[in-house]
Amino acid sequence: MLYLQPKKLPSLIESVIVLGIVISIISYFIIGLESKPHVPILVAILIMITYGLSRKFSFSKLQNGMIQGAQSGMGAILLFFLIGILISSWMISGTIPSLMSAAFQLAGGPWFFAIVFAITAVSGVALGSSFTTSATLGVAFLGVAQSMDASLAITAGAIVSGAFFGDKMSPLSDTTNLASSIVKVDLFVHIRHIAWTTLPAFIISFILFALLSPQQTENMANLEVIQSTLNQSPLIHWTAWIPIMLLLMMTLTKRPAFVSIAVSSIVATLIAGIRGVMPWKEIWGIWFSGYVSETNNEVIDAMLTRGGINSMFFTISLVILALALGGLFFVTGIIPSVITNIQHQLKTARSLTLAAASTAIGINVFVGEQYLSILLTGEAYQDLYDRAHLARKNLSRTLEDAGTVINPLVPWSVCGVFLADVLDVAVMDYLPFAFFCLISPIITIIYGLTEKMITKK
Repeated sequence: MLYLQPKKLPSLIESVIVLGIVISIISYFIIGLESKPHVPILVAILIMITYGLSRKFSFSKLQNGMIQGAQSGMGAILLFFLIGILISSWMISGTIPSLMSAAFQLAGGPWFFAIVFAITAVSGVALGSSFTTSATLGVAFLGVAQSMDASLAITAGAIVSGAFFGDKMSPLSDTTNLASSIVKVDLFVHIRHIAWTTLPAFIISFILFALLSPQQTENMANLEVIQSTLNQSPLIHWTAWIPIMLLLMMTLTKRPAFVSIAVSSIVATLIAGIRGVMPWKEIWGIWFSGYVSETNNEVIDAMLTRGGINSMFFTISLVILALALGGLFFVTGIIPSVITNIQHQLKTARSLTLAAASTAIGINVFVGEQYLSILLTGEAYQDLYDRAHLARKNLSRTLEDAGTVINPLVPWSVCGVFLADVLDVAVMDYLPFAFFCLISPIITIIYGLTEKMITKK
């Protein structure tokens, strides 16, 4: 959205003050007043419109900025509709219940959180999508955690950490391909280089999750009853594995995520219809309203009652508002001013790494869009890395370490809103336990400050 910036940018001090006021208001509403994020985001939009009008911007120009900002997230918004359908169709086909049943086999072990982290990480690499991993395996593991009275916040932190390990390392991931392509680095060169920060972050996170894991399952009897009831459900069937295998195959053959999820959802729905899980009329209605479980077991019903287009409206409406706010930040020149003023002072590996990481994190916080944090930071810094005689793969690594994995930690971001809705755990609750997402930028900044693992051009 750099093309939205005005010809004359505000001063750096003015831009920082405006950003500080807006983020303070949003933080106060969400943390202090425990408000739904829609309200403070809308208040921030009104503040930015007032600021823009005071700077003599026409309302039509400000409105165009909001529209352009919202349009930048249309790909994700359309995907959200399909993910709502995916969850409900995988419920009625028995795919998610089957995943839950498999997860129950691991629940009694002493390293539950670490196992959740490791399995979602492997699945994330295979699927290349943090959204799909969280909405399928993540939902399954949270159901298991709920039944064994394990911490939902820590479980969600493990799921988010694992899902974004996959989002960061998978050659099938959109963000991995974007980070490498925007700075013109070979994809597999990029993946090998980010391993220097990603693998240490994975090991540290795994150890932390292992230490936090319950050593014994206090409610083992209750867990066995729930598992037995789930296994007796008519939803559990060998055909339930077909949709996930199909999704995996389409992902490995590099089909677009939209197409892969749509095909898997349709096949899952047809499987449920052919098996006679419920009448066809009700099955198609579930695409909108979601699946409602009626097993007479409150725990299982709470686990399985999910999905549908209707469940995604909270997410979609907030994403539109957040991206509209981001468009206002650009059309008024606030974010371009900060980026432009920083660029002139960067000449060393230390300053460049710190600035690039801060910019990627800042865009995630103020704009709430993962792709923009990678795209804009990559565009702004690649020439500066060339001038400092640093290989561009250093920049592509920083884009992933401080761009990709930070978005789920921001309550009003695209990923944060989606995950809080799908996992039913607030971002501020799982944030302290999303160890991988917190550790990755710290490691990349340490490497930059010490100039370790930095490749010269």
